[in-house]
Amino acid sequence: MLMIRLQRVGRIHEPTFRVVLVDSKRSTKSGQALEILGNHDTRKAKNNSNVDADRIKYWISKGAQLSDTMRNLLISKKVITGKKVNALPKKRPIKKELTEEEKKAAADAEAKAKADKAASAAPAETPKA
Repeated sequence: MLMIRLQRVGRIHEPTFRVVLVDSKRSTKSGQALEILGNHDTRKAKNNSNVDADRIKYWISKGAQLSDTMRNLLISKKVITGKKVNALPKKRPIKKELTEEEKKAAADAEAKAKADKAASAAPAETPKA
């Protein structure tokens, strides 16, 4: 499967990236890109990126997949349309801050669940006659 993704180039502590078309089974640092589609520099204040939009659209039409970061970058540059995706690792997703009302509702639901559990755990007393 063909992937359009970023390939890091540049010196230590000075990252710049190439936008490359590669086979997904190739290592990211193998250097065996099928085509270089542009570059991206995150160090600049405006996040300078020069991408060949026509070639990217061509390869997408041929079935190439985008990495999550590339998808978000192309949506920001308005090369493609769509919704951005969470590109963070699955182990640490973005946590949404709860409002005061949501925190109170969650605490009430938790207290109610504990009360129900305690009530069902108590043995039922039956009078002996």
